[in-house]
Amino acid sequence: MNADADDTQSRISTGNSGLDDILGGGLDANRMYLYEGRPGTGKTTLAIEFLLEGARNGEKTLYITLSETERELALVASRHGWSLDQIDVFELVPPETTLDPGREITVLHPVEVELGETTKLILDRVAALNPSRVVIDSLSELRLLAQSSLRYRRQVLALKHFFASRRCTVVLLDDMTSQQNDLQLHSISHGVVLLEQLAIEYGAERRRVRVVKMRGISFRGGFHDLTIRKGGLEIYPRLVAAEHHVSFTGDFTPSGNAELDKLLGGGLERGTNALLIGAAGVGKSSMALTYAIAAAERGEKSVFFAFDEGRGTVEARAKTLGLKFGPALESGMIRFQQIDPAEMSPGEFASIVRKSVQQDGARLVIIDSLNGYLNAMPDGRFLILQMHELLSFLSQQGVLTILVLAQHGLVGPMETPLDISYLSDAVLMLRYFEYGGTVRRALSVVKKRSGDHEHTIREFRLTQNGISLGPPLRQFSGIFSGTPSYTGTSDPLLGDGQSMSDGIEH
Repeated sequence: MNADADDTQSRISTGNSGLDDILGGGLDANRMYLYEGRPGTGKTTLAIEFLLEGARNGEKTLYITLSETERELALVASRHGWSLDQIDVFELVPPETTLDPGREITVLHPVEVELGETTKLILDRVAALNPSRVVIDSLSELRLLAQSSLRYRRQVLALKHFFASRRCTVVLLDDMTSQQNDLQLHSISHGVVLLEQLAIEYGAERRRVRVVKMRGISFRGGFHDLTIRKGGLEIYPRLVAAEHHVSFTGDFTPSGNAELDKLLGGGLERGTNALLIGAAGVGKSSMALTYAIAAAERGEKSVFFAFDEGRGTVEARAKTLGLKFGPALESGMIRFQQIDPAEMSPGEFASIVRKSVQQDGARLVIIDSLNGYLNAMPDGRFLILQMHELLSFLSQQGVLTILVLAQHGLVGPMETPLDISYLSDAVLMLRYFEYGGTVRRALSVVKKRSGDHEHTIREFRLTQNGISLGPPLRQFSGIFSGTPSYTGTSDPLLGDGQSMSDGIEH
């Protein structure tokens, strides 16, 4: 009785930090678990990680393979930089496929003998080695030998009872090649982990993991993105913002431009997010870059996630604006990371953002742009939910987040690819307008949850000394319809000599 109580309290690592995080610490020891998924989802890699963790702790480990050869397993391990020297690999060849004349199968050989002999080989090897961790790969071979669901269930139950008496933690692998879902395995197993591989229309395949069942363990439900890389499975637990709250002071974050801060009623507060929305080339990225440079000059770290542009383009723009972007990159005050939406899953991106804040100490996060982030989603229906959790996490960390969203079109009515304005604490609208035969730019704050702000529209220019804002322009109409019309005089407009060439404005 006391031994059983100890069993329920002891937890062991799965060998994968991401899966341990999802499970809140790992697996219950001395139980039987099921890793299921179609071929190519990463079951074998995850199982080897489980055994390697045991070997590192000085435990005896056993890998029983009915589907792959020991040489194939060694190749998988070597590709990850692992060695199987500390793992006992038992290459069990089913009797009907052996070339041993002494075990040759005839048409009169009953199935019960084949299954019984295979099972006996497994039990004898376990009894001889007495391991603490065992992996059986895969159950599909036993299912084929059993030929009936009743005989198969009885055999798996027999294995479960055998291992339960030996204080051994067992992981069963199932490649789900049977035509029907074998739910009886779920009822027998103490826990079930499902691995999936999804093929999207363009870009790399996406893999994800879900804990289907885990008796007596509180785990983080839902799907979690994963990638297979050299060194094992990289699992990205789904971000839950409520788990990551820290105390901070919500003071203003200066932009480095006094007029812009005045327009915003003092500036943007820490722990909030601002959405910069407007047509392509109107100056959204340049404004976000201004905030990053100002943060670097204050000694605060920023991270710039670029979905649409390369580092060279951003550096060239910063140089044209007179911003010291290069030195900030070299000193590490700004980290620039280009994101390829076709290769990175949303879960991996959220993990990178989380590490940038919690490990690297970033106080400003720029996502340029949400259009690229939208393209990274295999199913756009969940973009708002994922973005809500990400913004909530950054808010609770006291980080200022700047989001860039490009609208479709340059002039006239504009379409927004997604409506995320209700998630934003502040919304800055940037617009083109025409006056005197020239194209000009206007900026207005249409929303700010915390504190007051100017309700006027100001002209702004991108100059060699950064962003320049003019006085309020009060004789405007049609800015929200996408066709701004200025009916005032030229007195409050910025002088022509302050602008840069249109060819390098963004």
